[in-house]
Amino acid sequence: MDEEKRKLLAVICLLRHRRKKERNRSVCIHPVVQKRNILGHFNTLFLELREDEEKFFNYFRMSVSTFDEVLHKISPQLRRQDTNMRTCIKPAEMLAVTLRYLATGCTFVDLHYSYRLGKSTIAKFVRQVCQSIWTSLVDEFLPKLTTESCEAVAEGIEKRSNFPHCIGAVDGKHIRIIKPELSGSVCFNYKSYFSLVLMDSNYKFIYVDIGSYGSEADPNIFNLSSLWKSIEENWLVLPSPRPLYGTLTLDIPYFLIGDEAFGLSVHLQRPYGGKQLTVTKRVFNYRICRSRRYIECTFGILSNKFRIFHRPLNVNPNFCIDIVKACVVLHNVIRERDGFNYEDTLEVVGFEDIEFVPTQNQTRVGGKKANQIRNVLADYFFSDAGSVPWQMSRI
Repeated sequence: MDEEKRKLLAVICLLRHRRKKERNRSVCIHPVVQKRNILGHFNTLFLELREDEEKFFNYFRMSVSTFDEVLHKISPQLRRQDTNMRTCIKPAEMLAVTLRYLATGCTFVDLHYSYRLGKSTIAKFVRQVCQSIWTSLVDEFLPKLTTESCEAVAEGIEKRSNFPHCIGAVDGKHIRIIKPELSGSVCFNYKSYFSLVLMDSNYKFIYVDIGSYGSEADPNIFNLSSLWKSIEENWLVLPSPRPLYGTLTLDIPYFLIGDEAFGLSVHLQRPYGGKQLTVTKRVFNYRICRSRRYIECTFGILSNKFRIFHRPLNVNPNFCIDIVKACVVLHNVIRERDGFNYEDTLEVVGFEDIEFVPTQNQTRVGGKKANQIRNVLADYFFSDAGSVPWQMSRI
């Protein structure tokens, strides 16, 4: 008898607990959120936007077909099961909210009112979507560099900017974030979060190194990057050295290009330093500056498309890394699938407006071979085989 009473009492307590939990849950869900399926932007606007390709692209920064492709790739990692208490948020809605967050730079509070989702819920799944975008798309749209891909990049840069044997331009981008709480004075440089980037002549990223602090100098971060180590230690086999097109000069190796902050090396060329330069050296500086400007334009295109970079990111540093990685991959996806969009470049300097600005100082001097390669390139750009008609008017 006592055993039956204990079981009955346990069942009563369990029922009371469930009823109390249901009452608390109904109180915790704000009326704004309760009307998500009726008044939320995803349920009222998304389907209408899909009927208008131009409006959809303007809202989500990608075409309908690209949205569907990205959704198909990341859905397995985001799919959840409905419960008796509530229906889960579908992957399509998660992606839509995330793209709107990246495209506009609005806060989670803004998205809370427009999509009628909880602020903490949005913050949680936005990071999950960013991580899924990176893991699902990076192998296809930001693959590891190979000898063949380096040669293809070099051919594209030579065709578009008339600079031979260049496998990419390297530069750093500071991503501003709001200083995390309780981080102390040690983390002051969080406001200058750093990303090292390598790009090709089609305004696409081919390598990124994200997560260093703003207090670090560009050369130090580059020297510690996996890219530079792979080149220096021959893990990445670059295309074989060969003479410049139209000449019988010595074999010139393939190399990266950077600004005056980087040190001169056999595999990294930079402008000549100083003010009193010969015409040949000034022409070389203009030509390398002209080719390197692709990376500046790429940064402009990225930030104009994903305007979350127009303001400091109010998230923790690890979340910031996920956002940058997702935007980099999405940038490559959109460039490949949707091509060029004029509005993304309105704040980017065009090549016809580029003029060379002389270097103020010289931070490093490379070895004898590195200087020899640079001198050969300088002579080549001043010769009939390597010159371009407009270069003298730009120096």
